[in-house]
Amino acid sequence: MAKASEVKVGNILRFNGELVTVIEVLHRTPGKGGAFYLDKFRNIKTGRIVEARLATDEQVEICRVETNDYQYLYEEGDNLVIMDNTSYEQFSIPKALFGPAARFLKENMDVIVSFESEEPIMAQAPNFVELEITYTEPAVKGDTSSGALKNATTENGIEIKVPLFVNQGDKVKVDTRTGDYVERVK
Repeated sequence: MAKASEVKVGNILRFNGELVTVIEVLHRTPGKGGAFYLDKFRNIKTGRIVEARLATDEQVEICRVETNDYQYLYEEGDNLVIMDNTSYEQFSIPKALFGPAARFLKENMDVIVSFESEEPIMAQAPNFVELEITYTEPAVKGDTSSGALKNATTENGIEIKVPLFVNQGDKVKVDTRTGDYVERVK
């Protein structure tokens, strides 16, 4: 347990039975009464933002979170199996922790996972992945207006928009946060 005055931005707390990450800490000293902290928290599971008014000596529980690099192995139903690169121990974590970026994961890809007392609480895919284009319509000669895009299907079945010069068999870099084409990889 720690005092509210010891809480810093980025800490992960157990607040009202939920895990939250601290996104803002404001110290207020009103004209009357004692000083207090006005903190903003983001719920780790729901993403909802909550504000709380804490007295300076109020006790809060700061959680010990371990964040490490792991290797994504394969999908198993609604879970993903990952492996610790040092101990080769395998874990099964919910696919939902990765959010929409889970669709871009490929086997043997490095991912970041955070655990709080043996329970996975956050997961992050790499910001960019390289995927091979398995299907796209050929570009029509003369149809080269600037910024023109066409549909393409990647090796893991995701449809993305790519420039006209990208062909079937090309490798492209995709941003996993937005799902957008970034560049063609040589």
